[in-house]
Amino acid sequence: MTQTAHASFWDKIAERYAARPIKDPEAYEAMLADASGRFAPTDRVLEIGCGTGGTAIRLAPFVAEWIATDFSPEMLRIAKAKPAPGNLRFVLADAQSAFDGGPFDAICAFQVLHLVDDLEGTLAEIHAHLKPGGMMIAKTWCFADMSLKLRALFLGLRTFGLFPKANALTKTALREAIRQAGFEIVDERVFGTNPHGPYIVARKG
Repeated sequence: MTQTAHASFWDKIAERYAARPIKDPEAYEAMLADASGRFAPTDRVLEIGCGTGGTAIRLAPFVAEWIATDFSPEMLRIAKAKPAPGNLRFVLADAQSAFDGGPFDAICAFQVLHLVDDLEGTLAEIHAHLKPGGMMIAKTWCFADMSLKLRALFLGLRTFGLFPKANALTKTALREAIRQAGFEIVDERVFGTNPHGPYIVARKG
């Protein structure tokens, strides 16, 4: 599947995605609190796959500059219509241009790494565009750790165009890929009751 096809899927569901309520608000707030506490006021942060911008809007006030990128024009149209801090920029960018303007103090990938075509390549790009000691914060669905029933459900949704193509990652494979990219994992947590979406903080050596 090409990146254009990926973008087309997200363009089609952008309005529904934006209208969908957060499933576990308490877990989401806990994740935001943890992430915001890891930034310095002078940090320049890149977010890849920002979607409709809700997380970027919440976290941008804690840093000097937040650049939120996505390859879906419709997702960004919705994001740009929201009230946002002055230090936040929404940028339409594909995999080749998303990292322009680096190096960054931190790069965030919330609900993104399981969707990329080339996980190893994406992690290498993130590592290359961080400053020494820079931080990656990622929350990633690990579908291969889910029950067969849940995996079958997502496969069925994908068949009807209601769910995107996603990598069947395990948490073990995800951790190993992050380490192989040159990162040290400094924290891993699960917010909420679903154990299959680990939140990982990793640092560039």
